[in-house]
Order: sequence, then structure tokens, then C-alpha cells
Amino acid sequence: MADKKRRRADSDSDSASQPFKNLLKSDAQILQILKSVTSSSSSSTSKPLTLADLALSATCREVSDLSLSSVQSTIESLVLQLTHQILSGQGFSFTVPSRSSSNQLYVPELDRIVLKDKSTVRPFSHISSVRKTTITAKILSLVHQLCLKNIHVTKRDLFYTDVKLFQDQVQSDAVLDDVSCILGCTRSSLNVIAAEKGVVVGRLIFSDNGDMIDCTKMGMGGKAIPPNIDRVGDMQSDALFILLVEKDAAYIRLAEDRFYNRFPCIIVTAKGQPDVATRLFLKKMKMELKLPVLALVDSDPYGLKILSVYGCGSKNMSYDSANLTTPDIKWLGIRPSDLDKYKIPEQCRLPMTEQDIKTGKDLLEEDFVKKNPGWVEELNLMVKTKQKAEIQALSSFGFQYLSEVYLPLKLQQQDWL
Repeated sequence: MADKKRRRADSDSDSASQPFKNLLKSDAQILQILKSVTSSSSSSTSKPLTLADLALSATCREVSDLSLSSVQSTIESLVLQLTHQILSGQGFSFTVPSRSSSNQLYVPELDRIVLKDKSTVRPFSHISSVRKTTITAKILSLVHQLCLKNIHVTKRDLFYTDVKLFQDQVQSDAVLDDVSCILGCTRSSLNVIAAEKGVVVGRLIFSDNGDMIDCTKMGMGGKAIPPNIDRVGDMQSDALFILLVEKDAAYIRLAEDRFYNRFPCIIVTAKGQPDVATRLFLKKMKMELKLPVLALVDSDPYGLKILSVYGCGSKNMSYDSANLTTPDIKWLGIRPSDLDKYKIPEQCRLPMTEQDIKTGKDLLEEDFVKKNPGWVEELNLMVKTKQKAEIQALSSFGFQYLSEVYLPLKLQQQDWL
């Protein structure tokens, strides 16, 4: 009798310290719900729309994957044109597609940002553009070398080939994107990659340059996402969904708790701002495995911005949005309405700064936000309450509340936007 009372007391104490745990159904029931969601996601066979389908290919531009030989011949043709310009006494200049905000267009039917067709001229003879023109020529020369040698280098390697000319890696990185636009190819086609940043763990097996990788056996740290997506193939999975996590801390919590074994899933993070490799890898998983993607980000404007980069693309790389965006990502949490719904303590909430509020209001003006009434409602609530919270705020109910209660309940209720 005493043991029964003690167990009841422990249960009551557990419910008090982990609110809403008593609402959870059995794992088997939640898995059944998830299977129905996954089934409807995989049965969708509609072909993605393109700019050509919408008669926008004449007014907007997109790049494509090119072989090394194609990139090489395109650079050589460009240099030949420049030589003719110089010999005819015109000097030389590059015609560069503009990546300014005014040259961006959100296309609702595609649910992504694309680049319009405006271009600018970058002449060598003008004092305001001579340095940038020189950097452009240098980057083209370096990419041509990579094509001849058939090797990959990092953006950092590229920068250190001429530190005095580039001055700052931000400048060489920006011109590298310009070169992609000029040549009409993806940045991956240039054989220039970023250092490994993103990681993946869970119910995924894939080949990396011929080696088979089982992501359930990669430890808590997971497998680094290969910077060259061409190395990745043969994806296999028995997962029911992909969980996209904004931050490393939440990722580690879920990996250590083996959340992917309780609810079969693939967990991926770019540890903050999305890098190109993680965006390409997520897109490849979504398209090949046909799984729903659920996003777990902070309840602040920057969390939603990160989510939108994965889903709709970034303005900086809108020229390659067809390859870099993953369609139909669902916003699982942490949402502004969750702060009261899950009774997040006041001491775990943070006041929004003036810059936070401005960013939130700016997001409300974006077409990709306006398209989703649920996002608008959540953002309006955030701006109104002037409160934000990180995923780690859930730790106030216990370090494992995220994996033991919050996410299972979200999945059970299919509570995503």
C-alpha cells in the first residue's frame, strides 16, 4: 500500500515538473499518427513547377549544374570575348547579373525567391569598379585552374591565393557568387566548397564517395555533411520524418537521447545559419526519400529567417534557389504561441530588442510570410508581446523535456504550420 502511494506521489511530482506529460499517448499510437502523415507525403507525386512552366524564364534567371568541361569552355569563351573588347579599343568589362534586393522576386507558385534579369556592367577602366573587376578576373582564373586539375578547394583556400587583392574573405565570397551568375552555373559546379559545418544523425544510410555511412552508428556527434553533394548517393531510410534543428545544443540533446530510435527520424542541423552543403543535403533527402520536414527553431525573428532560407531561399543566392530550397517545410516549434501554451516561465523568456522588433516587422512585409496565415499570426503575437525564447527554455522543466514531452506531444497533435 505504501509503495502504491509512493508511486502515485512520484507520478504527481513528475506531472508537476513536466507539464502536459499526462496528455501523451503511447509511443505506438503516436507512431501510427506519424505513419499516416508520412504516407500522404510520399504519395504526393506532383512534379515541381519551373520558371518555364510559369512563363517567367525570359524575365528571371536561374543557374544549373554544369560539368567541369562546360565550366572550362564557358570561361574560355568569356575570356575570348574580353580579348576582342580590348583589341577593338573598348577596354574590358564584365556584365554581371544584379543580386541587389530590387532584382529579387518571390514567386508564390514556386514558393521561393528567384533572381530577375537585370544586369550591371563592371568596367576595368572605372576607378569605382577597377578593383572588383580585377577580383572577378582573378576568381575566373582560379576556377579555370580547378577545372583543369579536377580538384576541389574551400572558399578559404581561394581567399588565401591573394590576400592583398581580396583583403577580406567576404569580398572574395561575394565575387564567387557573381562568377556563378556570370557563367550560369551553380557554385558547386565551380569546385569551390565551404568547410564542413552541418551534421546529420539518425535513421539514414548513404554513400559518401563510395563509403557506406550508417548515421545511427556515428555517436552523439553524428556525421558531418559532405561539402560536395556529388559525393552523396544511395540514400536509404526507414524514418518517418526529417527533423531540421536550428541549433547545435538542441541537436546534441536529441542525439544523446537517441530520439531517432523512439520516433524513427533523421535529425539534421547546420548549427545556426544554413550553409550551402546542408541546404543541398536537406533538399536531396526530401526529394529522394519523400519524407516530411519538420523544423525546430528558436522563437525569435532570426529563427524564422533561418527556416525561410531553407524553405524559400536567401536573397544572396536567389540565382540558385531551385537547387537550394526544400519545399513544404513545416514549422514545428518553438513558436510564440508555445510560450503560454506550454507555460514557459517568465524568467526563461527574453525581452525583444528594438532590432528584434524591427526584424519581426520587416518579416511581416515579406511575401513568403504573408502567404502563410499561421506564420503571420505567430509573428504578430511575437511583435505584440515583445518576448522571445530559445529552444533551451524548455530545459526549465528538465533537461530532457524537449525529447520526452515537448516533441512527442507536438507530433501526436500534428501541431505544425
